[in-house]
Amino acid sequence: MWGIDLIDPMPTATGGAKHAIVAMDYFTKWVEAEPLVHITEVNTISFVKKNILYRFGIPNTIITDNGTQFDGRKFRELCDKYGIKNYYASQHIRRRIARLRQ
Repeated sequence: MWGIDLIDPMPTATGGAKHAIVAMDYFTKWVEAEPLVHITEVNTISFVKKNILYRFGIPNTIITDNGTQFDGRKFRELCDKYGIKNYYASQHIRRRIARLRQ
């Protein structure tokens, strides 16, 4: 089970990145992160493929907020293709996701 969230705005880095996408495996507490210039559904999918699917395998579950980059058609198709359950965080789960920001 992975939690994914965005951190923004951040000070602009070299290359123009001012956002970060962060994912945490809830069982091992392993964190993957990457700077982003723009928050898009395509960038989010690329991050999930490169930093979760291709490195650790297909997770059972991904928990996110209900941002458009996680609730778009392409992201839902990715989850469907790999049989990943995508849950949108309730208030209780948002406290867990807040750990990503610490």
